[in-house]
Amino acid sequence: MLNLQDIEQAAARLQGHVLDTPCVASQTLSQLTGCQLFMKFENLQYTASFKERGACNKLAQLDAAERARGVVAMSAGNHAQGVAFHAQRLGLRAVIVMPHFTPGVKVERTRAFGAKVILLGDTLDEARLHALALAEQQQLVLVHPYDDEQVVAGQGTVALEMLRSQPDLEVLVVAVGGGGLIGGMATAAKALKPSIEVVGVQARRFPAMVNAIMGTLHPQGQHTIAEGIAVGRPGLITQALIRQHVDELLLVDEDDIEQAVLMLLEIEKTLVEGAGAAGLAAVLKHPERFAGRKVGLVLCGGNIEPLVLASIIERGMVRAGRLARIRVSARDVPGSLAHITATVAEAGANIDEVHHQRAFSLQALQNVDIELVVQTRGRAHLAEVLQALREAGFEAV
Repeated sequence: MLNLQDIEQAAARLQGHVLDTPCVASQTLSQLTGCQLFMKFENLQYTASFKERGACNKLAQLDAAERARGVVAMSAGNHAQGVAFHAQRLGLRAVIVMPHFTPGVKVERTRAFGAKVILLGDTLDEARLHALALAEQQQLVLVHPYDDEQVVAGQGTVALEMLRSQPDLEVLVVAVGGGGLIGGMATAAKALKPSIEVVGVQARRFPAMVNAIMGTLHPQGQHTIAEGIAVGRPGLITQALIRQHVDELLLVDEDDIEQAVLMLLEIEKTLVEGAGAAGLAAVLKHPERFAGRKVGLVLCGGNIEPLVLASIIERGMVRAGRLARIRVSARDVPGSLAHITATVAEAGANIDEVHHQRAFSLQALQNVDIELVVQTRGRAHLAEVLQALREAGFEAV
């Protein structure tokens, strides 16, 4: 089974080829969560993900015959980019099979690194089966995203760097898909510091590793914002490592992940994808579990679709009351709309959209419902805007 020496040897191979990313404290998030949070910025890697560690370690150990044949991988995006980038650097042919749900930004980046991309299947398992078939047909070397000891050893180097930078860490919180990152990190961390706790986090819609390890029967969904950990079939190698070294597995919901993405963007000014925010989502959801402790998080990826990010920001503003929809009932006569908008402006809010509802209103004839989408400073300010409209003689909800 994988051991510390394997991971230390991987670290030597990776030197100069991947970044030793910062692992620093977040003062504001620490205050909000009640623990001392230290974040490992793997979203700063060249491909914006830790995945290139495992890919680089695997490709660096191929013999001459394997290099001549080339490699194939299946991935929902980050592993694909890691394999494609390091294959290009080493002059290897790379074929990547990606499921249809893969974000376009990840597909295009993978192609930009010179790999042949095949979009096939609605799940990672369907992509996996096609990659296996290609490996046999074309004699390509399969670079598995997680169920490969050389790949897992590369991922484990994250823990070496974190404990070298912050030796007092008491807990590591790590996103879990197939288990490569947490399997490698837990192996290294427990060998270096047996007292440290390792906690895994899965999206509730893709709880395959939780079910496998804990014997639960949580249903699997179809889609998640954390597509980087949307794995329906956990690895066999990684399952064994998790059983031996990981202390606990937690589940987080979609809104937990959305909130964490937004907080990292607003507070830390750093961009992460859903999987990259899973660790913070768990700390926010279970504050009592981590209270008062020194906690290390891995921001494991930063490849997120711009439109998805825009939706997260907008939905977050709605939850915070900074973006609101107000329905105002008024007489349908000239000047009513002007009076309403002037009242909102005087209250200090900004109007994004205005919709008149005549045919679909329950108001009496010659009355109208006017729906406003407004920007406010928060829930308290929203209450002030509503009160100002009511004092001006309008019904407003």
